[in-house]
Amino acid sequence: MTIIIIVITCLISISAFNRKELFDKLQLNPYAVYHKKQWYRIITHGFLHADWVHLFVNMFVLFSFGSSIENIFKQLAAQGIINSPILSFLLLYFIGMILATITTIKKHKDNYWYNSVGASGAVSAVVFASIFFQPLAKLYFYAVIPIPGIVFGVLYLAYSQYMSKRDSDNINHDAHFIGAVFGFLFPLLLDPKLINVFLSQLFNF
Repeated sequence: MTIIIIVITCLISISAFNRKELFDKLQLNPYAVYHKKQWYRIITHGFLHADWVHLFVNMFVLFSFGSSIENIFKQLAAQGIINSPILSFLLLYFIGMILATITTIKKHKDNYWYNSVGASGAVSAVVFASIFFQPLAKLYFYAVIPIPGIVFGVLYLAYSQYMSKRDSDNINHDAHFIGAVFGFLFPLLLDPKLINVFLSQLFNF
């Protein structure tokens, strides 16, 4: 599913790069969602990206962690813990995408000019689900410094919260934060007993 989502996202994003009408129609505009009931934007914005760099970063991260999570879900299905690894992955990705828009819509519902694009909320959910199952696996802070996933997760959440309060750039840090928290909790929604997997990995027993 990871590859399929990447391909679809790339096709839609690239198609919209030079088609302003399509881009405007699909992006997340909280005003249009709330006042015009254009709920479809909650999903379609996740298939759009601002530029090539934005698209590459999100899809590279999704490819890096998505395949890992899919393999973990397959193992859980083999153990009888979940029924469908594909359905579980789709729920993780798209519920993460949807939930990541809630704060944005609430905060900017009366701002006609605010727009947001990108799969960052969904991708953050996938990354943090991976951290749940492999909390000590090394991730690269600023793409250079290797640190345990759980430490990276704490720093990422703290940074996202801080930047959200500053509101000094054009990045939707609320989406990153909410998507990440959901992704970390998602395994417990599948089966609360999976907390034992996290604890055993974290404390090496």
